[in-house]
Amino acid sequence: MYLAPRHSEIIELAKIEGRVLVDDLATRFDVTPQTIRKDLNDLCERQLLMRIHGGAVIPSSTQNMEYAQRGKIAAEEKQTIGAAAANLIPDNASLFINIGTTTEAVSQALLRHGRLMVITNNINVANRMRTHPQFEVVIAGGVVRASDGGIVGEAAVDFIRQFKVDYAVIGASAIDHDGALLDYDFREVKVAQAIIANARQVILVADSTKFERTAPVRIGHLEQVDTFVTDRCPNDKIRGICREFDVELIETLAL
Repeated sequence: MYLAPRHSEIIELAKIEGRVLVDDLATRFDVTPQTIRKDLNDLCERQLLMRIHGGAVIPSSTQNMEYAQRGKIAAEEKQTIGAAAANLIPDNASLFINIGTTTEAVSQALLRHGRLMVITNNINVANRMRTHPQFEVVIAGGVVRASDGGIVGEAAVDFIRQFKVDYAVIGASAIDHDGALLDYDFREVKVAQAIIANARQVILVADSTKFERTAPVRIGHLEQVDTFVTDRCPNDKIRGICREFDVELIETLAL
């Protein structure tokens, strides 16, 4: 497939950075934002990119993008989401933290807390939090996924079911317009479902790009969540679902 040089470079940047933004590309190539929007529209029509607010990402499929790429998407937004979610969790609490770059942002923000019991199936979270002198960190057993350090499988599910904690911090790879929470790996989904079932309060953390993606495996539904923390919610249907099921919606850009 022939691509103009600028289009090829835009695709490579999207693969490396996880997403590309109109204003950044306009500065990089010294062209107008209108020119970049046309470029992105052309690439999206050819299904090489998928539009998001203010830019584009590599299209979703049955495969999730690489862990390093995911961490770069909406990195600043994830930090603010992580801080807002951490503020919901008091000292002396017990909590689950599952796999995901946004849940890892929550774990980073929680380092300012004291006296927490943290149960996780995320090696990155365990490694970050284990050195805190007032944290008790418990890690699930099971198959370690090489791509991101997530621990998945039936052994992890059985392990999670031993606990009943105050809070669960969960993520999702995609949020459908009907409120379905979606992911890519059915093994990871089973762990997430066990986490939801064994927590008194469920906090969903997801940046707004998750409204523009899709994934094939259903974790559950937004109605199972007590609090949803995101940078912004552009979807009126999702707002309606939150109101209908009494889900507290926190938008960090509105704070």
